[in-house]
Amino acid sequence: MLRALRREPGFYRRLWVLALPIVLQNIITTSLGFADTFMVGLLGNAEMAAVTAANVPIFIIQLVIFGFQSGMAVLVSQYWGRGDTDNINRCMGVALYAVTGFSITLSLITFFFPAQVLRLITPNEELVRLATSYIQIVGFSYIFNGVSSIYAGIQRSTEYPAFGMILFAISMCVNTFLNFVLIFGRFGAPAMGVTGAAVATLTSRVVEFAVAIGFALWNKRLPLRPACILRPGRDILRSFLKYSTPVVCNETLWSMGTSMLTVIMGHMANSQDMLAAYALIGNIDKLSTVVCFGIAAASAVIIGKEIGMGRDRERVYSVGWTLLVVSLLVGALVMLLLLALLPLFFRPVLFRLFKLTAGAAEVAGYLAVVYAVFMPMRAFDVTNITGVLRAGGDVKMAAFIDNGPLWLASIPLMALAGLVLNAPTWLVCIAMQAENLCKCPLGLIRFRSGKWINDITRI
Repeated sequence: MLRALRREPGFYRRLWVLALPIVLQNIITTSLGFADTFMVGLLGNAEMAAVTAANVPIFIIQLVIFGFQSGMAVLVSQYWGRGDTDNINRCMGVALYAVTGFSITLSLITFFFPAQVLRLITPNEELVRLATSYIQIVGFSYIFNGVSSIYAGIQRSTEYPAFGMILFAISMCVNTFLNFVLIFGRFGAPAMGVTGAAVATLTSRVVEFAVAIGFALWNKRLPLRPACILRPGRDILRSFLKYSTPVVCNETLWSMGTSMLTVIMGHMANSQDMLAAYALIGNIDKLSTVVCFGIAAASAVIIGKEIGMGRDRERVYSVGWTLLVVSLLVGALVMLLLLALLPLFFRPVLFRLFKLTAGAAEVAGYLAVVYAVFMPMRAFDVTNITGVLRAGGDVKMAAFIDNGPLWLASIPLMALAGLVLNAPTWLVCIAMQAENLCKCPLGLIRFRSGKWINDITRI
């Protein structure tokens, strides 16, 4: 396996030049997300649990936007390999139409029916009351975020991931500062609590949108073609529907499935402890996987460009295998780091800092161990599914491998353990990660078949 790491000079420099800006972007976003969670957590465990519940439908919106972004990248990375900027603009046009329509629809639903949406997640009326104003406001932020995310995705797929890092760093800094001001009422502002967190998020997304539009109009590296964006054409629409729709469906089903896990937590007997612990450990998990997702995103660009340039199948397969081995080794290093930090920092410092109750701290400990143990498999899966298979145009099989184990293993097993059997919390946490025991072998079999290598730009 380690022989696969031997590559031509410059390969790893190219990999990390693409991956590091994405890693830094995710570190900035997640670190400031920690700050957001901490500030809301200072209001109390109930407030933190309420925001966690409210973020379930928001998480679905985010993942669908990511799905459109990823589906677009399947085409854009290969067109970039061919130097076809007109079709890149056409891909952006189709994605913008789709994302804007979707985000407007969902934001209106969360605005006019907030309580009904929240009761689908938790029957706890205190949490519903606390989260109602938050979900009404924050839903509109993703109209602006959808547009900026699509443009950042275009820049990433054309080998300029630093733009997304800068863009979302600006957005998150604005968000964190306004959270401090509006949640606690600093500098003469009213103390708005959870509602202040939502206003801060919306404002930061408007700033993010304005920066993205300004850069797009100024940028000469990938000039905008308004005619191509506004009228993408039937050929690109057909290609987008063929290769991007499965990715969007994949992310939609995956986000709904992951949200179902949160819904199960929200209906357990110790729901408030589960949701509060998940809010904290979820942020730790995001921070611990930033390198894995950076490698996956870089892999998509590298594989897509290799195929778009007309490289032979053996070369593309070899590059893909190298990227998978790198991701597996990185996942193993992250696992060891997390297991070391749990007794040295998480339990004695972090859990106390976030004022977790004894029950929530116990749940958080179980979640941290389970996330750590499964990290190598998760790192392999994310690079294989979202990086290698998708970039090769194998979007339908990637969607099946990503969602089948989630819906057929994790969700039923967690529901059985948590809601029917009232099993110990540690067993519920293991059931939540059962999907990875299936994804890894399925993904490896598909990769080794070589059927994922397709040039999808020749229409």
